[in-house]
Amino acid sequence: MNGPQILAHRGANRVARENTIEAFVEAGALGADGVELDLHRSADGVLVVHHDADAAGIGVLGEHDFAVIRRALPYVPTLEEVLDACAGLLVNVEVKNLPGDADFDPDDRAAAALVTLLHARSPRDEVLISSFNLITIDRVRTLDPALATGFLTLVGFDPLDGAAIAHDHGHAAVHPDVRSLPGPA
Repeated sequence: MNGPQILAHRGANRVARENTIEAFVEAGALGADGVELDLHRSADGVLVVHHDADAAGIGVLGEHDFAVIRRALPYVPTLEEVLDACAGLLVNVEVKNLPGDADFDPDDRAAAALVTLLHARSPRDEVLISSFNLITIDRVRTLDPALATGFLTLVGFDPLDGAAIAHDHGHAAVHPDVRSLPGPA
């Protein structure tokens, strides 16, 4: 990753439903260098792509096996399906795992499953793993220091502090909330 990259947040979400195969494919067709997606883990360990931990009509994704999720929400893809559809694009996988989240997992099983999945795939340099949870991305780095990781920061978090923390922990990127960046003087 050299130079600025244009990533479609949740895919081309004004053209297709966010975090779907269609949104990601359309983002590539529109010229994006990559896509950002949100990752959760089903009860049976399948990595699924959806913004929120819960979804209308089904509840908390992590409380259901993937077959149940697929029947209720056929548009929700697995991470493997997305990676297959996004070959040639940078994929920023945001691991959702904050205390207070409906599917918070202190054992970071989604992060561990993600590293295992990426070990079986190539090329791994087209994936950046990010999270607001520093412990989660530190775990990824512990499991595989060669994977690129990024620290996401919330509004009000000083971007320079975020950069220092990311650097100190060996992460390749910091993603500050745009509202935390200084505006024009």
